[in-house]
Amino acid sequence: MELIASHIVVTAKKTSLLRDVSLTLQPGEVVALLGPNGAGKTTLLRAALGFIKPDSGQVSLGGADVQTLSPIQRARRVAYLPQTRFLEWPNIVHDVVALGRYSHGANLAKLGAADLAAVDAAIAACDISHLSQRKADTLSGGELARVHCARAFAAQAPLLIADEPVSALDPRHQYRVMNLIRDYVHLDVARPRGALVVLHDINLAARNADRLIWMKDGRIVANGSPADTLTEERLADVYGVKARVIETDVIIDGVF
Repeated sequence: MELIASHIVVTAKKTSLLRDVSLTLQPGEVVALLGPNGAGKTTLLRAALGFIKPDSGQVSLGGADVQTLSPIQRARRVAYLPQTRFLEWPNIVHDVVALGRYSHGANLAKLGAADLAAVDAAIAACDISHLSQRKADTLSGGELARVHCARAFAAQAPLLIADEPVSALDPRHQYRVMNLIRDYVHLDVARPRGALVVLHDINLAARNADRLIWMKDGRIVANGSPADTLTEERLADVYGVKARVIETDVIIDGVF
């Protein structure tokens, strides 16, 4: 399953949000989408998922125009972790994760064998088996982050799109969530998956992504490996910061 966005243009009230943006996402790679607030990252994700229709350009998902797919068809092709993930109702964790099987026609009141197996595998992969009977509104932020990952993983979609999945988490849980995403992509050699992840932590992106896509002012300004694209000049151009790049670590010296 491959996602291809070609020459996407999106405007809102005469403001250009995306300007001739093209990208691909293939199974077997974790791609980090980087850029300052307002660069167009979330708009690009929404266009890629078919939530908004571009003014021009096209997005194909598994060879089909994403605009022609039904919500169920899209959900079977790509799992989505949105930027805002409210989870305040007192459902138990197992039932929340089982929501990921909705695209497969699952009924929470009576899950089939394949659905139960997918839910159990996702819960185990995210190391939340001990939380499966807990009510979701009693969990910590780090625990909830893993529950959301498990819900997305339970869909068993070939692609995953996550908008700031580590937002508001402490460093330990940030690394844990990114490890989960990397495992989701890489562990099943026979059936690799792909992930497109919006991140603001450049160190985290450099350590976990196979490819970095850098955005500024609604455009992609660089697309390549961390070694090729993570430079002091790039950080100055995209973020307006003076920085030193030491191996894969970024030390911020100040802001312009």
